[in-house]
Amino acid sequence: MKSLQYLNKYFLKYKWRLLLGIIFTVVSNYYGVQMPIYFKNAIDQFQANAAASKPNDFLWLALQLGGFYMILSLAKGFFLFLMRQTIIVMSRYIEFDLKNEIYSHYQTLDQGFFKRNSTGDLMNRISEDVGLVRMYLGPGIMYIINLIIAFTLIVTQMIRISPSLTLCVLIPLPIMSILIYRVSSRMNAMSALVQKEQSLLSTLAQETFSGIRIIKAYNREKETEEKLGQSAENYKKQSMRLVLVNAFFIPTIMFLIGISILIAVYYGGILSFSGPKAERISIGSIVAFIMFVNSLTWPFASLGWVSSIIQRASASQKRINEFLLTKPTIENTVTSPFDFQGSVEFKNLTFQYPVTNIKAVSNVSFHVHKGETLAIVGHTGSGKSTISSLLMRQYDAQEGTVFIDGIPLTDINLHAFRAQTGIVPQDVFLFSDTIRENVQFGINDRTCSEEELIEACEMSHVYHNIQGFPDGFDTLLGERGVNLSGGQKQRISIARALLKKPKLLILDDCLSAVDTETEEIILSNLEKGKEDRTTIIISHRISTIRNATKIIVISDGEVVESGNHEALISQKGTYFDMHEQQLRQEEN
Repeated sequence: MKSLQYLNKYFLKYKWRLLLGIIFTVVSNYYGVQMPIYFKNAIDQFQANAAASKPNDFLWLALQLGGFYMILSLAKGFFLFLMRQTIIVMSRYIEFDLKNEIYSHYQTLDQGFFKRNSTGDLMNRISEDVGLVRMYLGPGIMYIINLIIAFTLIVTQMIRISPSLTLCVLIPLPIMSILIYRVSSRMNAMSALVQKEQSLLSTLAQETFSGIRIIKAYNREKETEEKLGQSAENYKKQSMRLVLVNAFFIPTIMFLIGISILIAVYYGGILSFSGPKAERISIGSIVAFIMFVNSLTWPFASLGWVSSIIQRASASQKRINEFLLTKPTIENTVTSPFDFQGSVEFKNLTFQYPVTNIKAVSNVSFHVHKGETLAIVGHTGSGKSTISSLLMRQYDAQEGTVFIDGIPLTDINLHAFRAQTGIVPQDVFLFSDTIRENVQFGINDRTCSEEELIEACEMSHVYHNIQGFPDGFDTLLGERGVNLSGGQKQRISIARALLKKPKLLILDDCLSAVDTETEEIILSNLEKGKEDRTTIIISHRISTIRNATKIIVISDGEVVESGNHEALISQKGTYFDMHEQQLRQEEN
């Protein structure tokens, strides 16, 4: 249960609610304990009246017994309701806080973390795992508290009646404890396997739904269904093994409780009729013992279920802690304001991806100022997009330094810097929301007018497409913008960046899905106001970057050529070869 210690801070946060729940549990069990005591006294009174030949008192005693028993039952039920309302509701509050904590922590983690972990696994830990932890926080804690209090109150009353009979009745309990301890260890390992299979199944289902178009295009529905079915079958097998072990608990505990009842009847009868005078008990005491043992039946029967809950919660919290205790490799340690003036410099930058150990960038250096446009061109896989990731500090380079206005990137307020940057990534992402909300996504610190929205969309040459939709800007997009073409998604993403009015604009190969005519219009529009910002364009197409102030050519992560378009053409090197090759492709 070491992993569950992480939740102690939440118990401290809701300590008064938990304390109130404990008080209600004590009161509820107190009334529950009074019921067998009242039965004992009533039966002894019946027996005394029978011996004294007072049959007229039987009816009155019966009415009293029924009335008081009903009152005690109502009192116990009322405080049982309050117990659940405090402890179970507390668990819901903690579930809410824990999910928010996990989600907030996800936001702080770097890009490498999300490349190492699948979306399905991330979702499973914040949904399924937290749900299992809540079962421990609510029903698990509630039944543990109820068992401790009920056992204490009931055994105290049993000892008052007969210490020797109490000792005999409780003999099966150590056996029960050993059994629970041994099986719990097995259930812990099995619970971890169940959660692992659940994550794999969630990941596979998420990938299947996301890639359904590819699956249908390649006619792989049957194979995908079989693969998902096999994963579901593995999850079912692990779950059924856990259920089988869990199902073994309650019958065993009921059997041991039944033995306790037999002992109570047999040894209680001996003490009642032929036991030592000092230990002799009444018939009512035997009935009370039987009721006490029955009162312990559910708390002890629930012990197996609670043990299962705790073991599964422990396995789930261990998985949650793996992520919560993961420290982001990129941390913003500076909180002072930062106003970007437009200077970006890479100095001898070398970067190797930590997961694949691929050296993506090697000894790269360049400098770009406000009002200038830097173009980075190269073949696919040459390291162009890695440069934009390093500039936005999604990774930190192993060697070299990125300077922003002459200050190392690690020494400036990263949030303030990113707030002044507009980036259109190579992998365009649109949310399942309206076009309006997607375009306005980047301006979280202000509101924009309809004119500003239209202007940004006109600059990205997508406004005429939006006008063609029946709902215009209020058109609801499907998942990842599935109801738009590739070019439309790219242009909406460009509008999103432009609406932000960034001081640094980064276009990472985001015109690959548009035709050359549209590309010319967008690039021409970007010329307006370029003197107020720094622009970096990353592309593998010469037509996209030929008008840039500076151009650097990347090959295998290294800068092999630099200059403007005319200078690079005259060198007749890598840039010239790419230019000629693309011209021939356009002619064909």
